[in-house]
Amino acid sequence: MSQKSVLITGCSSGIGYASAVGLRDAGWRVFASCRQEHDCARLRSEGFESPLIDYADTATVTSGLAEVLDATDGTLHAVFNNGAFGTPGAVEDLPTDALRAIFEANFFGWHELTRQVIPVMRAQGHGRIVQCSSVLGFVTMPWRGAYNATKFALEGLTQTLRIEMRDTPIHVILIEPGPIESKFRTNAILQFERWVDWEASPRAEQYRTKLLRKLYKKGGPDPFELPAEAVVKKLRHALESNAPKSAYLVTTPTYLMAAARRILPMRAMDWVLSRG
Repeated sequence: MSQKSVLITGCSSGIGYASAVGLRDAGWRVFASCRQEHDCARLRSEGFESPLIDYADTATVTSGLAEVLDATDGTLHAVFNNGAFGTPGAVEDLPTDALRAIFEANFFGWHELTRQVIPVMRAQGHGRIVQCSSVLGFVTMPWRGAYNATKFALEGLTQTLRIEMRDTPIHVILIEPGPIESKFRTNAILQFERWVDWEASPRAEQYRTKLLRKLYKKGGPDPFELPAEAVVKKLRHALESNAPKSAYLVTTPTYLMAAARRILPMRAMDWVLSRG
């Protein structure tokens, strides 16, 4: 049997990098893509095949996938859509162009790659499409409206695709992590400073006492934060099990929020989430 191949996006750090290492160690042929060439070069120096894929640039989605298929004689066992970023800020302070930018990277690019992969998997008679969503794909928290919106959209699209693909041998799977060790907060600062004029906001004092303290804080990890390898464990089950789950929860907060959403009325749930 030929070595199974997987394309993983967003591999410069965090979940993507840990997944690339973990799956390679488990015997997979890993194509570890990044959106910047210098990160691809670093991964190639570590022995990975690393095509350039920037979700916000459709041409790289097409060329990156073509590079993978050329190396595998036109086959691909699995794709793990992973790369994403956050744009913190109150919804009323987020320019619409900020939403357009984050949806390009966190949603539209994922859809483009998924659409291009499906015909390959149909032709070979099997395949797995795994989407890295978030606890914020099914509950919302303040200051995270842009990211919440992309993940809610991703969950809706993915669940629809899963139902539509029931008559095919292609599995469509969600992974929903909570807090994971990564550069996510560092990258979010760049987006916040680009898009949000918080000092001109009617919520300036709330920014100062709440969001800024969390966003720019120094020190140890957040409570309940897990290393990225916690996601890899669930990813391996999603890719290798004969009966993968439709969705995998990762971290204690994700389990707690899933339970609270089932039990609490909406008003109580709003109060709980407003504390975040």
